[in-house]
Amino acid sequence: MKFSNGVLTAFSLLCLSCWSLATAAEPTGDAAAVKQIPGLVAFWTFGEEPGNPRVSTGGDAQHPLAEEGGDVARADGGPYSGYSAKFEGRQYFRIPHAELGKLDIHGKQAQVSMFAVVCLDEMKRGVTIAGIWNEGEGRNDDRGVRQYAMLLNMPTYGGPRQLTPHISAEGGVTRRADGSAFPWCCDYAATISQVPEKKWVTLGFTYDGKYIRAYFDGVLEERELDAKKDRREDRYFTSEGPDSGDRGMNPYYHGRGIFSYDPEKHKESKPSGPADFTVGARYAVGSIFSETLKGRIGGLAVFDRALTDEEMKQLHESANINELP
Repeated sequence: MKFSNGVLTAFSLLCLSCWSLATAAEPTGDAAAVKQIPGLVAFWTFGEEPGNPRVSTGGDAQHPLAEEGGDVARADGGPYSGYSAKFEGRQYFRIPHAELGKLDIHGKQAQVSMFAVVCLDEMKRGVTIAGIWNEGEGRNDDRGVRQYAMLLNMPTYGGPRQLTPHISAEGGVTRRADGSAFPWCCDYAATISQVPEKKWVTLGFTYDGKYIRAYFDGVLEERELDAKKDRREDRYFTSEGPDSGDRGMNPYYHGRGIFSYDPEKHKESKPSGPADFTVGARYAVGSIFSETLKGRIGGLAVFDRALTDEEMKQLHESANINELP
């Protein structure tokens, strides 16, 4: 069969377009490796088109993430679906608290782990990856309803441009042993590595009921407390840890569990009600858009147990980030 030059050119362009569409959704990683780790509650791979909920796999429920503030774009390139969710700083995902199911991790003995594959476009102060975290109106506001969250770039207590996973026992501001209050929640670990821009990395944290551990590219970056450098000279950090010692930086000691919202107990003290699970934004300083994400998330997983160092390394390797565009 013979084709004219015009037909052949059109045919070639069509083939090239079909090839591009086929290869755009090729995952670089291994989603099955994530699903086989025990304790998985939800795992989002972000393959859905804008305008649709992003539905989790693994666990016993789908945990659909609804778009807020407009459509969240789907970008080519992702470890588990071939795509990633693209955040522009004005859109985010949300699951209402009443629909959280097993994502609502709380209590004195609660454990949690989170893993994310992230490429930042911009490192803003207090960047939000995901969590159940409502800070209220800002400094000295004790009406917050915080539980657990993966946040970045918290320099107030020694986490500039670093991964700073947070756990809150009070929901509101952190309190010393004598009940006196800090202006903020200050219970977080911090990595050594700074999270780069324009580069894929994996970020993770675990909480075993006592210690928060932060992982950069699958590695627990152990970091001792330098009270002056880390701006943690308060006695809460230096002498209210285990055996009246310091709390460390990574691991960071926080042995009081995760905040549990009680409708009767907190009806007046926390009038906003319990917090939602959000991705790419959180309510802070009186706005949901004050500390939003600009960048891509290619995978996000939540577990209801503290993963081991080996399991966090397996998650990192499952993403195969060196192959991501």
